[in-house]
Amino acid sequence: MIGSFLFISGQEIVIILLVVLLLFGANKIPEIAKGLGKGMREFRKATEDIKREMNDYTDDVKKDFTDVKDEISKTKDDLKV
Repeated sequence: MIGSFLFISGQEIVIILLVVLLLFGANKIPEIAKGLGKGMREFRKATEDIKREMNDYTDDVKKDFTDVKDEISKTKDDLKV
C-alpha cells in the first residue's frame, strides 16, 4: 500500500524521510507530526459538518417534494369527484 502511494517506491520514501530528518532535526519531527494530526482532525471535522449539512438540506428537499406529491394527489382525487 505505501509503495503504491502516488507511484513512490519504498526507497524514495526512505530518502524523503531522511531529507525531512536532516532539514528539521529529530526534535522538530514530533511537533510537525502533531501539527499534521491536528490539521487532519480539523479537515475530517469540517468534512463531517459539510456532510451533515448536505444531509439535512436533502432531507428538507425530500420533504418538500413529498408535500408537493401529496398535494397533487389530493387535487387529482378532488378532480375525479
